[in-house]
Amino acid sequence: MNSTRDIDALIEMMAKLPGLGPRSARRAVLHMIRKRELLLSPLADLMGQVAVTARECHTCGNIGTTETCDICLSEKRANGMICVVEDVADLWAMERAGVFRGRYHVLGGTLSALDQVGPEQLRIPRLVDRIEAENITEVILALAATVEGQTTAHYIADQLEDRVTLTSLAQGVPIGGELDYLDDGTITAALNARKAL
Repeated sequence: MNSTRDIDALIEMMAKLPGLGPRSARRAVLHMIRKRELLLSPLADLMGQVAVTARECHTCGNIGTTETCDICLSEKRANGMICVVEDVADLWAMERAGVFRGRYHVLGGTLSALDQVGPEQLRIPRLVDRIEAENITEVILALAATVEGQTTAHYIADQLEDRVTLTSLAQGVPIGGELDYLDDGTITAALNARKAL
């Protein structure tokens, strides 16, 4: 009989989380067990609750606990702008920055012929529908500067041509970045997107 079977199973499950390997998961589990009343029990309760209540916003694809997320419900955010992101983590990162005050559209991935991900597997048709329904005047494409991200951006641009103003996030040297540590593509994008001082 294995006296640590449940603990080992918890460590194994935690190790599947992004950013946690087996050693980090083991440390986290040990810490939670030591602080059982403060961490482990409340965490278990919250995880059970979120497992039941979490759902995808039917409008934008954000994750929340209601059918329509707070961002989509806010009249203050109905300003004619939609920021298109690849996944919910990108939406949350934009919200953390606190600079965008419009609405979002989560695609759920990027186009990829290798992985057989086409427009119908993503939420691109729903985006096109939202343009008319919500009187959208500007679509900001906040997609990764990867081949798949740029392919997806070009496809969306073709779908929305002559319907709205299309913009994308600037790309280039990050704040605090040193040229010596940047790849050639980043330096090229930064040089091409230069502006007057």
